[in-house]
Amino acid sequence: MRNLIICIVLLSIAAPALARVPEQTWMSVLLDGRKIGHMLDTRKVSGDQVITTQSMEISIERAGISISFGNEETSTETLAGKPLGFVSRSKISGIESVVRGILRDDGQIDVTTEVGGAKQTRVMPWPKGALLAEGLRLSGARTGLKPGAQFSDLAFQSSSLDAVEVHSLVRDSESVDLPSGRRELVRVEQNIKLPGMASHTQAWVDADQTVYKVIMPLMGFNLTMLACDKSCALAPNQSTDMLTQMLVHAPHALSKDELAHGIKITLQATDNSEPLTITQTDEQRLMDASSGRATLNIMPLLDGMPGSGEDKPIAADFQPTDWLQSTAPEIVKLAKQGVGNAITPADRMHNLQEFVRHFIRNKDLSVGYASALEVAKNPEGDCTEHAVLLAALGRASGIATRVVDGMAYTDHYAGKDNVFVPHAWAQAWIDGRWQSFDAALAGFDAGHIALSVGDGDPWRFYSGLGSLGRIRVSAIAPLVPAP
Repeated sequence: MRNLIICIVLLSIAAPALARVPEQTWMSVLLDGRKIGHMLDTRKVSGDQVITTQSMEISIERAGISISFGNEETSTETLAGKPLGFVSRSKISGIESVVRGILRDDGQIDVTTEVGGAKQTRVMPWPKGALLAEGLRLSGARTGLKPGAQFSDLAFQSSSLDAVEVHSLVRDSESVDLPSGRRELVRVEQNIKLPGMASHTQAWVDADQTVYKVIMPLMGFNLTMLACDKSCALAPNQSTDMLTQMLVHAPHALSKDELAHGIKITLQATDNSEPLTITQTDEQRLMDASSGRATLNIMPLLDGMPGSGEDKPIAADFQPTDWLQSTAPEIVKLAKQGVGNAITPADRMHNLQEFVRHFIRNKDLSVGYASALEVAKNPEGDCTEHAVLLAALGRASGIATRVVDGMAYTDHYAGKDNVFVPHAWAQAWIDGRWQSFDAALAGFDAGHIALSVGDGDPWRFYSGLGSLGRIRVSAIAPLVPAP
């Protein structure tokens, strides 16, 4: 599942925040004990600058189809840890995106992004107090490893161009099994406060604060990194199919009436690590919530129905983004084709939904995460490619849109009956409410559970996915009982 994108960012925060990074450190990456990739950290001092690079490559399977991910984060800082610049390169199934930033003396950043062949530049403020790799390393070194010691930092994520709070707590030393043998290491717990979710990691370090092991929960799995030599890190990966393990079983088959008119559904967390994070939309209302439990009413909006009072769109919801390139000539041309003679926003979105459904000819899971412009040029992919293209075409037609990530019900998938599968779709501001459109399936119905909404940027797109892998459906009932 593409949701592993976000773990690359998390690990790039967790490891440098603690490590006295040697010139080169290799690590093996495992998911629930199965090797899925490797990571390499390098740190180079050049004159009065420190250049730190962390690269990770992993591969997983989705329903038997192999997907590769790569990420490289390079930061340039002074010897004292002052940020100077950064470069982030991400590659998913061969599709690359690049983010570059140079810090100016006035506290602003000159940012250049390249996604899907489209290059954009802008200026944005540097988050006050945010640190890159060397600054995080120095902060940990100043605190030391006395049991009970605590420290907090603001870690800048170059991939998503924002900063997150990282709180660290030093625990006692423990004997830890590593590929090279057992070592006595100090355990450090970290809480990384990503938007819409929190990630709790554990790292084991030596007296010099070099990281030897990291464990991070991820959608019901444990992601583990172990320091080892190069041959160990580059050893062949093992087959790991995340998607089939993330399916959520429904208590019973959903009828056509339930899907068309609405359901009341109760979700239960399979663990107690964090409360469930469930978004509310005009179609999905949170009726009851307690620790690890949430009850929702989900009802599709028919044309002309009023919404439930969700916030109106802001200017940014109409505008292009790095991943929804709605002003690109290719997108504008497709939008005109898709809209046809439709006049009202509702009719335009319905036409665009059908257009995208037929335009993306090759429906498969081999595409990692493509931007709208990439899909316009190469019409293939799964639900996310349908969602980002539909959202971009809506914006090109003057309609506010956003991308939704969550789960959708199907009566059969990957040999399983009556399950909810990870899914994505689009929402548009229609007649004073946010209405969903799903070009990958037969349209939106009450079998869609929204977990997060965003602007198509994959780093924010997955902000609500901390709940995936730790959800079960404990009850479903029709909103309107059958006569």
